[in-house]
Amino acid sequence: MALFSDLLFEAKAVAKSLVDLTAGAHVRLGVTGLSRAGKTVFITALIEHLTKAASPSLRGRKNTLPVFRVHADGRLISGDLEPQPDDNVPRFAYEEHLEALSGPDGDSQARIWPQSTRRISELRLRLQFQQKAGLNPGRRALTLDIVDYPGEWLLDLPLLEKSYAQWSQESLEAASSAARAPLAAQFRGFCAQKDAKAKFREEDARRAAELFTAYLRACRGEAFSFSSLPPGRFLMPGDLAGSPALTFAPLALDPSGLYPPDSLAAMMERRYEAYKAHVVKPFFRDHFSRLDRQIVLVDALAALNAGPASMRDLEQALGDVLGAFRAGRSNALSAIFRPKIDRILFAATKADHLHHTSHDRLEAILRLLTARAIARVQGVGAEIDVIAMAAVRATREARVESHGGPALDAVVGTPLDGERIGDELFDGKTEAAIFPGELPEDPKAVFRDAVTAPAPDEADYRFVRFRPPVPTRARDGTLAPPSHIRLDRAFQFLLGDKTA
Repeated sequence: MALFSDLLFEAKAVAKSLVDLTAGAHVRLGVTGLSRAGKTVFITALIEHLTKAASPSLRGRKNTLPVFRVHADGRLISGDLEPQPDDNVPRFAYEEHLEALSGPDGDSQARIWPQSTRRISELRLRLQFQQKAGLNPGRRALTLDIVDYPGEWLLDLPLLEKSYAQWSQESLEAASSAARAPLAAQFRGFCAQKDAKAKFREEDARRAAELFTAYLRACRGEAFSFSSLPPGRFLMPGDLAGSPALTFAPLALDPSGLYPPDSLAAMMERRYEAYKAHVVKPFFRDHFSRLDRQIVLVDALAALNAGPASMRDLEQALGDVLGAFRAGRSNALSAIFRPKIDRILFAATKADHLHHTSHDRLEAILRLLTARAIARVQGVGAEIDVIAMAAVRATREARVESHGGPALDAVVGTPLDGERIGDELFDGKTEAAIFPGELPEDPKAVFRDAVTAPAPDEADYRFVRFRPPVPTRARDGTLAPPSHIRLDRAFQFLLGDKTA
């Protein structure tokens, strides 16, 4: 039965790929990232730039995408939104997110960051451009399907290759680590009192799942900012909340693996397998396996704030992310029989929270975090790159005189209401010049010896969160695309070969 299910699973993936191939010049771009990495903002900025880059009202303005060659060369003709291809997938709410960034009804004082991704969504964009490469240059079109999904779902994909016993062992080992043990104390204490061979009781399963979820939620809090927290739907259950597929937890199991069919362990294993069958596999089959390109957004600054334990956990999560991709060079046969993602971009977001002198250092830190994982997949044909960027730049730079010392390189913006530096509490209305500190020249310095997150006043870096920038307008009064940092580099890597 399992073999038949796997064959059917592969057949459906092949069928989806055949449908995609009939669409002509076409890219399915996956956009994901771990919690609060800025996926929604990135997609909104992408759409704003690609739909307005060729607008007559913006002609004469400084080239806002100098590295994106099709735009810099003046070959981008238009970008238009079209109906999305999948009727059973919610549309990415681009207009709502843009209104949040600019302020409802044009009230810029009410601007806020849009709500974060909690489910899958998509949007189709059609680009018209002049092709200059190849034997037959001329006007061409590229269909871009943007698929937005939570990064926590991506970290579930390795579960497809793991048994319940293996996942339980790995989860309990992580929960027992020095950095996580205090957060998992209640969950671990409850499990220690339970006999996995005892007769199953629903209240035991429910209580174990509640405590396990509370532990995962605590790990994701700003003070710790841990990233490797599967199963992802425990933190964003949606319409599965309370279902048996989310009512399980890891247990300390006997190495023999022999349990009565009505035991707690047997039922937990059954629900774990149900989670894979009804949650993870459909996501892989219907969405992930169809992607051509992928960008993974990473909030490395939050991990830096939380300390070295969070940085090590982020490194592990990014390794799991790369392991989940069917990486490899795409060609006609592979696109049909085994879809492959042939370009993967890791992007450290919120570079605007730093002075530009630290942007390359932030990029170097992310490159270090992904180095071991990238080394494991090198040679399979996929192109992988790393950048530091800000899809929407919320700050500008300035030199600030210090008390009795040299002038400091600072960033100026409006901190969010409730942000604090030392004794100074910000109200969300007043601009402030912030010196965020300098990232180390040696990226390995972020892994200094420590096992728990430092207290906020002991952290080496304190990055303030800012409100969105006040929007600017074109000559005709329409909103101009927001300022950014290196967004054009991301466009060029992900789409440059398709628009050459």
